Order: sequence, then structure tokens, then C-alpha cells
Amino acid sequence: MTWIKPSSPRMMCRCGWGTKEGQEAVLAVEISRAGFEWALQHACLCHCERWLHADQAMWKRQLKRAPDRVQRDPERDLRLRPLPRRSRQLGLAGRRRGGEAARLYADEWAVSVTDVTSPAHAVHAHVQDGDPDAARRLVPDERPYPVDERGRLTSAAEGP
Repeated sequence: MTWIKPSSPRMMCRCGWGTKEGQEAVLAVEISRAGFEWALQHACLCHCERWLHADQAMWKRQLKRAPDRVQRDPERDLRLRPLPRRSRQLGLAGRRRGGEAARLYADEWAVSVTDVTSPAHAVHAHVQDGDPDAARRLVPDERPYPVDERGRLTSAAEGP
């Protein structure tokens, strides 16, 4: 699986501010809005929901066929502590499961790749030094993704 974590704190939690072994380089991958929305529209939830799936067997069939999956995890603060709100992340299946979503991500959706290892280390240093204001100034501005009252994507979405 290739995971899209659309939240900087979620990514920093995963890689430990670029300090975890094997995760020392932190890359920000900008993808097209069309690609992100394709992934959302083709995703299957990582768990069975009674309001959405008739039964466990139906969910398992859908999960097996889906090119990607979506899960919601607690959002994180600058100290990487869980917050009460959740953010979605998308897992794109690799070659063993058909690989359509991962191929589209790499070949069509990726707009730019930026090495953000140094800024991640700088934010982490400010947090460790007890200067959350300096840390916050280095964290990218993030806004909720526009959806309607039923959670569907809206046409208000703009940009890449």
C-alpha cells in the first residue's frame, strides 16, 4: 500500500518528524485534485459499517475489488498527541492487488515532490524546545476538504 496522508501532523506522527529508522526522508507529494477525488470515489472503507454495507461478506467483497481504501485516524497536535477530530487517509493498492490506484498516483496524479525533511526537523526542534508558536509558523496551512452536509465532494473544491 501507498498511503496518502493529507495532513502534515498525521504524516509527522507516522515518520516521527523524519527520525524513525527507514523514514528519515520526508517528502510532500502534491497530487491533482482530480486524482484525489478519483481515489476518494473508488475507495472502500477499511472496516465494515452497518449503515453502508449489507453485511460483512459484502464489505469483504467490496474491499477485495477496490483499488484503494480509506480509513479515519485521530488527527494529531504538534506533540503528536491524538486530537478528538479524525482525518482521512487513503491507501492505494500496489501491484499485488492490481495496482491501478498506485500506478495512477505515480504516473498521472503526482504534480510535484518536495523534500520537507529539513522543515520537519525544524518544527520538531521547536516543539522539543518548548516553542510551539515558532513550530506552528513552519507547519503548512491546512483547510478541511470541501464536502456537503452528507459528506459528498462539492464543486467548491479548487486548485491542484
